[in-house]
Amino acid sequence: MAPHRSNLQVRYVRPPAGRVAENTFELREAPIPRASDGEVVVRNVWLSIDPYQRRQMMEGVRYAQPLRLGDVMVGRTMGRIVESRDPRLREGDWVRGSLGWQQYSLARADEIDPIDPDGITPSAYLGVLGSSGITAWVGLREIAKIQPRDTVVVSAAAGAVGSVAGQLARATGCRTVGIAGEARKCALAVADFGYELCLSHKDPDFADRLAQATPDGIDVDFENVGGIIFDRILARLNDAARVALCGMVSQYNLVEPYGMRNIQNLLNRNVMLQGFRVGNYPHCRQAAVQELKQRIKAGDLVFREHIAHGLENAPAAFIGMLEGANIGKQLVRIADD
Repeated sequence: MAPHRSNLQVRYVRPPAGRVAENTFELREAPIPRASDGEVVVRNVWLSIDPYQRRQMMEGVRYAQPLRLGDVMVGRTMGRIVESRDPRLREGDWVRGSLGWQQYSLARADEIDPIDPDGITPSAYLGVLGSSGITAWVGLREIAKIQPRDTVVVSAAAGAVGSVAGQLARATGCRTVGIAGEARKCALAVADFGYELCLSHKDPDFADRLAQATPDGIDVDFENVGGIIFDRILARLNDAARVALCGMVSQYNLVEPYGMRNIQNLLNRNVMLQGFRVGNYPHCRQAAVQELKQRIKAGDLVFREHIAHGLENAPAAFIGMLEGANIGKQLVRIADD
């Protein structure tokens, strides 16, 4: 990919009524920014595509960076500094930040994290060594507090978070049951991602198969999907089970969310349910990255990346991710390294 002559951006221009469509976004050209004192210009190389971006389009849901019509679409990036007016930051350095869906970004030092790839592909710092992997670690270690011999169920088992969660749980000595939407994803969940077995939620006998797969009940649910899948899991929870509610991606494109039927089991079984956002656990980041990096270097942690090429293909990648098209971390490669 040759250097750009202008700054291609993807802007959020139309709120979705249910399913996100291509016309939710608009490609626009802008001048490449220039740095003033204390600023740097980053040429974004990798863009992270994540479910939280869909939540920021919803009424009443606000994160640290509210999404408004006309904004550059929010997203985390890994890129290289191409112009620096800050003596602490050098041209050519890798940096990570929430710099949005654009080829070039202007940033201050407090808006980016310098990253030493340390022999690992830089894209991993948006996935297994970024928010996805840290989310899996926080959900299992900090919230669910998994213990050896726990039966752990993870939905979206072949996704960016679930693929890491399964391996961490298995390494802790847990019995791991994955849930995915396709046979090929279930096969990968077992072969690569540490699951003892994996069930397709599209199986008409899913509820019966879940019961057979968890004859002693479920101790921990790492929930990424919500809806009827979550409802089936609620019916299998053991007394004092723990639910780490990471996401409900099956509900994000619905105008009318699924009505839960087994919610009373939270009370009946004395269950701990906690929704969480990884940004609220900064104190866990160092320990999580340390363990994940050690496991990668030791060959004990496999990660996969689902890559779209070119910023213009980010909307299609985002729509596909919401519909479960990806295996592992969904990324967009915006430029060459």
